[in-house]
Amino acid sequence: MKKDNWLLIALLALALPLGGCSDDDDEDELVGNWVKVSDFDGVARCSAVTFTVDGKVYVASGGYGGYKYKLNDLWVFNEDSGTWTQKASMEGTARTYAVGFATDRYGYVGLGYDGDSYLKDFWRYDPESNSWEKASDFGGSARRAAVSFSVLGTGYVGCGFDGNHLKDFWKYNEEADSWEQITSIGGSKRIGASSFVINDIAYVVGGENNSDVVTDFWAFDPSTGTWTEKREIANVSDEEYDDDYSTIPRSYGVAFSMYGLGYFTCGENAGSGRSNTWEYNPSDDTWTERTSFEGGTRSEAVGFSINNKGYVLTGKSGTAQYDDMWQFFPQDEYDEND
Repeated sequence: MKKDNWLLIALLALALPLGGCSDDDDEDELVGNWVKVSDFDGVARCSAVTFTVDGKVYVASGGYGGYKYKLNDLWVFNEDSGTWTQKASMEGTARTYAVGFATDRYGYVGLGYDGDSYLKDFWRYDPESNSWEKASDFGGSARRAAVSFSVLGTGYVGCGFDGNHLKDFWKYNEEADSWEQITSIGGSKRIGASSFVINDIAYVVGGENNSDVVTDFWAFDPSTGTWTEKREIANVSDEEYDDDYSTIPRSYGVAFSMYGLGYFTCGENAGSGRSNTWEYNPSDDTWTERTSFEGGTRSEAVGFSINNKGYVLTGKSGTAQYDDMWQFFPQDEYDEND
C-alpha cells in the first residue's frame, strides 16, 4: 500500500472519536428556553419591586437615568393579553431598593432609598379602589436592599443595609397594622438577596456581605417560625452534585418558583453580570443548571411567576436600564431562533 494511503487511513481513524465527542456535547446541552414577550409599558428601570394580589402581578417604584430619577408609579400585568396598565401612583416618596409583598387583599411597598436617606415607611395598595394609604412604619431600622416574601397571606421583611449589613427579620400583622420581630436568618448578614416560596416554605438565596457574595442558603417555615440551613450554594463537598455550583452565588438576582421548583437567574458577582439560570429542587436540596437568561445580562431586575409561568423584566447593566420582558420555559429545548 502506498504511503499516502496509510496516511489517509490514520487521519480517518483519528477523526472517528471526535465525532463521538460531538454527540456527547449535544447531550450535555442545558434544558430550558427563554422567549421575549411584550415589553414592560413603563419607563425602563432597575431596583423596582413586585407583588401579587388576587392573581394579578404589580410592579412599582425603581430608578432610571443612573439612579438620578426615582419612581413611584405602579403597573399591573394582564396575563391574558400580555399587556401592562398603569394604576394609581404610590403616594409615598419615590425610591429605589424598596421591597414589596402582598396579603390576600392588599399590596405593600416600603423601605428603600430616596437619594438622600434610607426609608422605613410602608404604603398599602387596595386593588379594588385603586388607591394607596399609609401603613405602619417598618418595625426595624430604615434600610435599603432588604428582602421580602409572602407566605399564607402574611408578609415578611428582613436583612438589607442601614449603614451596616443586617440579618434581622420582621413579620407584618395586617389586622393590627404592626410589626413583630422574629428569629433572624442564620448565617451571613446580606443585602441584595432574593427569595421564592414553595409549598408554604420561603427560601432566601444570594446577596452579599462586605462586598463578597454569600453562599449560605436558608429556608423559613412560618408554621414554626424557624429557619433551616440548606446545602451551601458552593462546591464544598466531595460529592459530584455541587461541582458546578460556583456560578450560583450572586447578589441582586431574580428568583421565582413554578411547579414546585425554584429558579434563580440574573444578578451580579463582584461587579460582573450573571446570566446563569439555576433550578432548585426542595425534595433533594439540589440545584440543576438550566439555559442561561437570553436577554441582556443584568442585575436589579424583577421576576415573578403566575399560573406556573415565570417572567423576568427590567433591570440594569452599568448605567443602562431595561424595559424588556422574558418568559422562561424550563422543560423546553433551547431555541435560538424564537
